[in-house]
Amino acid sequence: MSNIALQNKSELKRGLNFQVTVFVIVRLVYNTTYRMIYPFLSYFAKGMGVDLRAMSYAFTSRSLMGLISPFLASVADSRGRKTGMLIGAIVFTGSVSLIVIWPTFTAFFIGLSLSFIGYSIFIPSMQAYLGDRIPYEKRGRVLGITEFSWSLSAIIGVPVVGFIIARNGWLAPFPLLALLGALSFIILAWMLPKDSAPQEGQPGFWKNLRTVFSYPPAVAALVMASLYTAANEVVTLVYGVWVEQAFALSIVSLAATALAIGFSELGGEVLVTIFTDKIGKRRALAVGIIGNCIAALALHFFGHWFLGAMLSLFLFYLTYEFTIVSGIPLMTEILPSARATMMAAHMALIALGRSMGDLLAPILYTQSVVPGITANALAAIGFNLLALFFLTRVKLSQQKAQ
Repeated sequence: MSNIALQNKSELKRGLNFQVTVFVIVRLVYNTTYRMIYPFLSYFAKGMGVDLRAMSYAFTSRSLMGLISPFLASVADSRGRKTGMLIGAIVFTGSVSLIVIWPTFTAFFIGLSLSFIGYSIFIPSMQAYLGDRIPYEKRGRVLGITEFSWSLSAIIGVPVVGFIIARNGWLAPFPLLALLGALSFIILAWMLPKDSAPQEGQPGFWKNLRTVFSYPPAVAALVMASLYTAANEVVTLVYGVWVEQAFALSIVSLAATALAIGFSELGGEVLVTIFTDKIGKRRALAVGIIGNCIAALALHFFGHWFLGAMLSLFLFYLTYEFTIVSGIPLMTEILPSARATMMAAHMALIALGRSMGDLLAPILYTQSVVPGITANALAAIGFNLLALFFLTRVKLSQQKAQ
């Protein structure tokens, strides 16, 4: 019996490892679509004949779409994790296809927003799926591995997109992304086990949502995530424009900058897989947030010369990635009974943080009192300090040590 049990356990582990690998690849496609706009913002704007302010409205709309993700991603609690992931894949693929069929700023605006809805349904469904299967003590490592897709999208995806845009124009990446989105749906439908039938008396969406937003530690954790995300976004939205204007960079150089940032984020994700489970999720969050404040200060002091700017951005994105990825396993254990709804709310509050940053970033960057990136960096520090305060209000439902 013991040999059979060991064999079954080994087979389960191999199956889960394969699924995690697929999740990384699928998310690589989704994250590339999400991230490619930032470094090539001016090229997309010129291609569609709009200005930076119009593009910031498109970003804000995309971020605000994440606020409805709890209403949609809760299907993973009520109908199953596979159902949630497949719905997310369908919405993502359809939204990217819209831009291919109707290549205008209006379609771009709508498609960008809808793609984030798909993204916001898929991610919490996937995280809840893994949270169901992986012990909390090991969850930081596995969820950290799935986040490799974020940095790899900058290391692999964004440079490829830059090459495609340089050769064929702003629209060229979208047909490929639509095809990859369709393939991701097919692979997920084949790979994931069938959802079990819903049980009678299982909590519905509104009850799960009330549970999340009536539990003070959950609210504190969500507000914290919104704040440290706003700190990141207030710099991220304008960094491409800033380095292009300050150092006269070409599209190839901008792609190289995105590549360097991708490696910094990969470093943050690797640090999560090594240290977060060992030192504890809350302690890791505190270290990451404080480090991000230091990096934002470095942008002010060393951002006047190219190497200093690149090193400061490297530290800024490494510490942010360490922060946000360390927070994911913590979020999965705050309310296990409504895990997918909690993770969807997490995505929603991250989206709210991004929308705050998207609205504030161009205003700070274009004002004439404090030049360059300094005003944006100071705003990032302010958001981070507030996030540290809310971190002190976060606790787990079962008072786990980490």
